[in-house]
Amino acid sequence: MPKKYDPEFRERALRMLDEARADHPSRMSAVRHVAGLLNMSDETLRTWSRDEIVGAAPAATAGDVAAENARLRREVAELRKANEILKAASVFFAKELDRPSTR
Repeated sequence: MPKKYDPEFRERALRMLDEARADHPSRMSAVRHVAGLLNMSDETLRTWSRDEIVGAAPAATAGDVAAENARLRREVAELRKANEILKAASVFFAKELDRPSTR
C-alpha cells in the first residue's frame, strides 16, 4: 500500500529538489538524490515535480484564446494594408524610373 505524505512534507521535498537541481547534471539524478535523503520513492518525487511543472503554467481560457485571435486578425489586416501600400509605392517609383529624364 502506498505511503501517504502530508502537504508540508511534499512542499519540503519539492523545495529540496529545487535546491538540489543546480548540483546535479539532470533532473532525474536530483530526484534520486533527494528521494534517497527523504527515504521515499523517487517515482513519487518525480511525479510531484512533474505535477508542479504542469500546474505552473496557467491554462488558457476560451476568452483568452478568442481575444488573442481577434488581436491577431487585426494585426494581419493592418499588415495586409501596409503591404498593399508598399506595392503601390513600388509600382509608382518603378514608373518614375522608367520615364525619360527631361533635364
